[in-house]
Amino acid sequence: MRTDEHHWTTTPVTTPITADLVRGALELERTEDGVLPHRLPARARAQCADPQLAQAESQPSGVRLAFRTRATAVELDTRPTKRVYTGAPPRPDGVYDLLVDGRPAGQGSVAGGNTLTIDMAAGTTELTAGPIGTLSFTGLPGGEKDVEIWLPHNETTELVALRTDAPVRPAPQRGRKVWLHHGSSISHGSDAAGPTTTWPARAAALGGVELINLGLGGSALLDPFTARTLRDTPADLISVKIGINLVNADLMRMRAFGPAVHGFLDTVREGHPTVPLLVVSPILCPIHEDTPGPGAIDLDAFSAGKLVLRATGDPAERASGKLTLTTIREELARIVGQRRAEDPNLHYLDGRDLYGQADFAELPLPDQLHPDAATHHRIGERFARLAFAADGPLDPHRT
Repeated sequence: MRTDEHHWTTTPVTTPITADLVRGALELERTEDGVLPHRLPARARAQCADPQLAQAESQPSGVRLAFRTRATAVELDTRPTKRVYTGAPPRPDGVYDLLVDGRPAGQGSVAGGNTLTIDMAAGTTELTAGPIGTLSFTGLPGGEKDVEIWLPHNETTELVALRTDAPVRPAPQRGRKVWLHHGSSISHGSDAAGPTTTWPARAAALGGVELINLGLGGSALLDPFTARTLRDTPADLISVKIGINLVNADLMRMRAFGPAVHGFLDTVREGHPTVPLLVVSPILCPIHEDTPGPGAIDLDAFSAGKLVLRATGDPAERASGKLTLTTIREELARIVGQRRAEDPNLHYLDGRDLYGQADFAELPLPDQLHPDAATHHRIGERFARLAFAADGPLDPHRT
């Protein structure tokens, strides 16, 4: 299917982009030209000025337009924000995935848009405004159908206009359970090939659940405002993946970690006292298994066009409470075991069951931290098998 601008043979139907057409976002911010999906509400965003968090939560991982229509041509105007890293090769444009009746039916990208220039060495950023671009899908099958357009998981996307050659209405709810997930850049999608192939999106498709993905690159830090967001978001199934960002940010010591996990879970339970809740520890990451953070980018490799991450801590610092993935897994298992005495709907999953030593040997982490596209598929399939299976901790068919 073509993804360039469509030349209409009839007057197109323009449909306002409103919340009932958008799934996976927690808030739509009204802009001068359209709406900007957010994965954290304004109250949460106001409590942290970290630009990394602002960038991550505005990248619409798991966010999609969902509508029912007889249209055979669909056109979407957006203004993306492209990231350019000084001294590094250009990043590919973000990918939009088209699903028709739940099946892949096309992909596209939108050129132009804003440009965010990031100088890793200097620690500076500069935003340059740019034009609106157009995504076009033609040749869709005739007849009534459900259409979903999944937005790029790693590219901030302002939605400006939706045009079709037949009227649209919000897609009907199919009675599927809502799965609310929170995690790091790995859950956000990191190096997945597209928005429907991040591991949470893959797992949700296999499990037959509706995804709300609060994977926030670099920002799974046990923030109270994130816990309150999870608390206040309606959901039938919840998972939280905790650990890697706490190590590579070198954010806290073990003395703070345990109480912070308890507080995070307490807050989630205020809004969801009996919902199945799965705590997932980090997948294997050899550089941080026994070496604390902070993590750092190898700038020499980066200037040569290759992203390589390394751990800069000293293993001896574990004695003073510095966190590693090994110590985090031990503490999470202990905390969940302790809480389960009063919370039988709380469960624990060791992340190495999703990606472990044998997987690393077969599918190594290209930058020593983030899974590649093939590994996202594997993690998603394993999570679906372990979590969504009959009698699994997040079994969507359990009543």
